[in-house]
Amino acid sequence: MNRILGIVGSPRRNGNTHRLVDAVLQGARDGGGVTELIFLNDLHIKECDGCHACWRSDRCVKQDDMSRLYARIGASDAVVFGTPVYWYGPTALMKGFIDRFVYFNCPDHRGMVRGKPAGIVVPFEETAEQTAAPLLTFFELSLAFLEMPIAGTVLVPGVTRVGEVTDQPGRLQEAQQLGKRLAGGR
Repeated sequence: MNRILGIVGSPRRNGNTHRLVDAVLQGARDGGGVTELIFLNDLHIKECDGCHACWRSDRCVKQDDMSRLYARIGASDAVVFGTPVYWYGPTALMKGFIDRFVYFNCPDHRGMVRGKPAGIVVPFEETAEQTAAPLLTFFELSLAFLEMPIAGTVLVPGVTRVGEVTDQPGRLQEAQQLGKRLAGGR
């Protein structure tokens, strides 16, 4: 049974990002997977200093919530990253979280994520899908560097109100299908 970890990088509960990640996780459960949802806004994650202390030991020198997440990420079979577009990039919550993935860049820790599929979920206000291009490039390059293949991306342009994505059942079904694929195998 595959374990799918959903990461919500939006500060809003029940917002569009949360609902889309929930839809992915529901699809994963429907596909036989076990899911876990993490709200980055509930955690205290400090910035990465680039000191590479995590390369010399099994832990980061930062004493924060990210230390507990490394094992949870490593124990998952797939990871779903959800963030709205903020100024053509991820939220500060998601960016800080991904910055701390330098831990997985260490050869001793790379095996924890190598080959682990990722799903990307991105709602945003503007209607042009090109708005999300820099954010998608950020994920594509970062995850490729860590050898994490992207199993699918769900883009939802033109959502401005909290939870407005529920008015687009086709997008929620797309998210559920991504979850089923993630639950189907590594």
